[in-house]
Amino acid sequence: MTFDLQPVLRGERLFLRPLERKDFADLHTAAADPLIWAQHPASNRYQRAVFQNFFDDAMASGGALAAIDNATGAMIGSSRFHGYDAEQNEVEIGWTFLARRYWGGDYNGEMKALMLRHAFQFVKRVVFLVGPDNTRSQRAVEKIGGVKIGERKNGDGLLSYVYAVSA
Repeated sequence: MTFDLQPVLRGERLFLRPLERKDFADLHTAAADPLIWAQHPASNRYQRAVFQNFFDDAMASGGALAAIDNATGAMIGSSRFHGYDAEQNEVEIGWTFLARRYWGGDYNGEMKALMLRHAFQFVKRVVFLVGPDNTRSQRAVEKIGGVKIGERKNGDGLLSYVYAVSA
């Protein structure tokens, strides 16, 4: 089986589907809160021009998913599968954000559960790269069972903590 980096995944609270070009305005609306990005290395990502680069990278990645609230139909964030490595038997989940009103665990927990369940059909390990100053994301990854296994530079050359969840 080939790893589908853009599956359609349904949960009780969320619907995850491949991100589309037409989603830019709705996704930027969800991302336009500076507090979402306050602990992130790209703390200005709430700005439209900066977010445009993030969105373009998401589209080019081939693994970006839009997160839709089942109750309202609103786009509330996104996440990505990235770096599938059949030889290492792993994939990365990252670039995740949710609109602030969806913080607190239930939505992020369900998003990651859906993505992990999908990933573990193809790999034995999922990794998450989190910035050293992003304690909010570190706690969120730990809440879903992530264990810090080391450090490495991310695609932008910035130091990240590596967390892993095994099947």
